[in-house]
Amino acid sequence: MRKSDFYFDLPKERIAQSPPENRGESRLLVLTENSAIRDCEFSHLLDLVQPNDLLVLNDTRVIPARLFGHKESGGKVELLVERVTGNYQLLAHVRASKAPKPGARLMLEETIEATVTGRSGALFEVQFAPSRTVTEWLELAGRMPLPPYIEREAADLDSERYQTVYARHKGAVAAPTAGLHFTESMMKRLQENGVKSGFVTLHVGAGTFQPMRAERIEEHVMHSEWCEVSEPLCEQVREAQAAGGRVVAVGTTAVRSLETASKSGEIMPFSGETDIFITPGYSFNCVDALLTNFHLPESTLMMLVTAFGGYEPVMAAYQHAIEQHYRFFSYGDAMFLQRHQQ
Repeated sequence: MRKSDFYFDLPKERIAQSPPENRGESRLLVLTENSAIRDCEFSHLLDLVQPNDLLVLNDTRVIPARLFGHKESGGKVELLVERVTGNYQLLAHVRASKAPKPGARLMLEETIEATVTGRSGALFEVQFAPSRTVTEWLELAGRMPLPPYIEREAADLDSERYQTVYARHKGAVAAPTAGLHFTESMMKRLQENGVKSGFVTLHVGAGTFQPMRAERIEEHVMHSEWCEVSEPLCEQVREAQAAGGRVVAVGTTAVRSLETASKSGEIMPFSGETDIFITPGYSFNCVDALLTNFHLPESTLMMLVTAFGGYEPVMAAYQHAIEQHYRFFSYGDAMFLQRHQQ
């Protein structure tokens, strides 16, 4: 298949620029087993997920990963952390009128001294002065890294709303957005209904927003992200399957984590880098149902969702969502679908 097979025309006004006024007050498009489309509210998830089902969520926590400043020469620079690699080192995307060379000194947020020490592909290796650790500097002066399609500066509201209520492990530079709809109350009601919850950790990198450059999808080189699937979570999956329940992934990051850990056909603990690239024709080993937001045209995540729900049903559902004024992308509405039977 070709990248252009996953294109759809999205009016700019469909892109959500802010979260709904109250967390959880989103719409939910349901793609049924027979490819019918139902328009619901997010609260309807309580009727879609059944006792004995296992809801698998990504408990990564977004770090304030964007820093602004200037080079020693005076030129402006913007730094977006891809990942922290040591107490004083990180890999980052750097935006400047002229790319800084190794040895270039940066002054970030007026107080942070840093030096570019090298390159790693498209990323820059940056060393911070040892007066504070990278993590401490980011918590002190960093800004929430809103996606590039949100055309406004991060506000105080984003510190809470661009974070799931169950976020625990720091390391992501983009939110696992399907989880943004959940409230503490919703989590409690699901538990009261007999739905079990388990957690994986996948630290979403900024590479998730990089456009796909290859036209033929088999030529695309997928970015890697760190994830962990623990033995207790694996046991929860086995128990749900044995009881006839479904494994319901909350977000594409949960899908990628679970399928990485299930490559052998049976789920096993995993900790490390994953560059799994799921496209139509992929045989899923673990995930039975998916809750996800709406994704960018021609993106690798759009390919994953069509692989899961079927190319034609998903493309039709997206067209319906556009016509019915659903809100798209990170702060947008959600979609629930079951695995397409090939």
